[in-house]
Amino acid sequence: MGMAAETAHRRIWRRAGITVAIVVVVVPIVFVIALAVRFLPDRAVVYDAPEDHFKYGSTGGERNWGFPYWIWRVAPEVCADLMPDRRPGDVGYESFGMFYEDGEDLPVGVSKRRHLGMDRVFLNCAACHISTVRETADGAPRVVVGMPANTFNLGAFQKFFFDCAKDPRFNWKHIVPWIEQIGGDLDLIDRYLVYPFAIWLMRDLVQLIESRFAFTERQPPWGPGRVDTFNAAKAKFNYPWDKVPAHQLIGTTDFPSIWNQRKRKTREDGEPMELHWDGNNDKVEERNLSAGFGTGAIPPVTDHDAIGRLEDWLLDLEPPDFPFPIDRDLAARGAPIYARYCAACHGKNGDDFSGEYVGKVVPIEEIGTDRWRMDSYTYDLAVNQATLYAGYEEHRFTRFRKTYGYANMPLDGIWLRAPYLHNGSVPTLRDLLDPSALRPAAFYRGNDLYDPEKVGFASDVSQENGKRYFRFETSVAGNSSRGHEGPAYGTELSAGDKDALVEYLKTF
Repeated sequence: MGMAAETAHRRIWRRAGITVAIVVVVVPIVFVIALAVRFLPDRAVVYDAPEDHFKYGSTGGERNWGFPYWIWRVAPEVCADLMPDRRPGDVGYESFGMFYEDGEDLPVGVSKRRHLGMDRVFLNCAACHISTVRETADGAPRVVVGMPANTFNLGAFQKFFFDCAKDPRFNWKHIVPWIEQIGGDLDLIDRYLVYPFAIWLMRDLVQLIESRFAFTERQPPWGPGRVDTFNAAKAKFNYPWDKVPAHQLIGTTDFPSIWNQRKRKTREDGEPMELHWDGNNDKVEERNLSAGFGTGAIPPVTDHDAIGRLEDWLLDLEPPDFPFPIDRDLAARGAPIYARYCAACHGKNGDDFSGEYVGKVVPIEEIGTDRWRMDSYTYDLAVNQATLYAGYEEHRFTRFRKTYGYANMPLDGIWLRAPYLHNGSVPTLRDLLDPSALRPAAFYRGNDLYDPEKVGFASDVSQENGKRYFRFETSVAGNSSRGHEGPAYGTELSAGDKDALVEYLKTF
């Protein structure tokens, strides 16, 4: 071989070697970068308007409990027979009392975040603190931010996913074709890697949550507008439910309203109000972080910036005015009755929360209402909660405590907070002013049609347009409507004085 040919041959091998080196080094780098670009982003959908951010913004819980977006979308089809009362025209989760706004593919109260290479969704704060009101039977539902989610049946929603995840149909060979059928444009990685793995992971995740929530199997159904917050909190500490005393197993209460948080931070005497139904915490920020656990926002994944933005907005969010005519003369007659019987515990009016006992716990012996919720919250749980933000000293819980009664609440927007008492056992304000023996022993929950006379939601309708409402019975454990009665509570007033008091409360 000549010198020139040998030199050319060496050049070829040198170039080949360089090419191989480039391939060996660069291709893996490109591959790693491509994987990083796909799987590392952690990006929530953000909304400019505070109200939209409240309705659809993330608290961080998708990182922990988030369902893959397309599985969320097709679950009502995959497990259609497990959906209660699904009606023609329902596009998703209306069966559970959720609702959709025009142009939105997620119901109000559900947020989306890009995480682990896919869009993931889960409940946010609005799921429990927003609902609709119909002024007439054929009227359009009005969305009201900050009111209790009276139509949302969280317990039934949970059970649907528990049952669907255990169903033989919950597998990638069944779900992926459904995704494509409804328009999910999955690429090869999604189809053969991401979603098969996500389906397997979600099945295990939901079954783990179900095992943690085994206490619900020993409870009566919650029904719409209600939740057992603190037995769910015990689940975070893996409480052995077979060893929990029976009287601590039912803590079901109504979702609360969340208006005027600034006024709830401090009483007129400078002391903080006692928050939650039993007054077990007096710091708004801790209460909010604790509530965020229900959206999956546990300490390592909580989006504190997003929650802080909501906190700031809610400080001064006010309830809407009563939209029906008010008899001003009758209301004026009711004002001094309210001042005599109610103001010391519930505030001067719906805007002024001053009063000697506002935001303070009333002993159970005095208030006399159903004690199940109070008994379900224990000293041991309060001690455990103090460990939840260990290592995050800025947010560590320090204010949880055990109480032995229920806290007096301000009455802002009281017209939207039916049913009444902490467990939602009295359908209307007018019923609440009667002795417990005369209050309805059973009524229906979940209707958004308003009753402006008795001040509450329609409670005597069992079904409407294919939707069945939840029958609430006060004889069931945790559902008693007793208490908040006697001379001090106005239940011995004349019928005329009760009507005047209800008319005045409409102005709140």
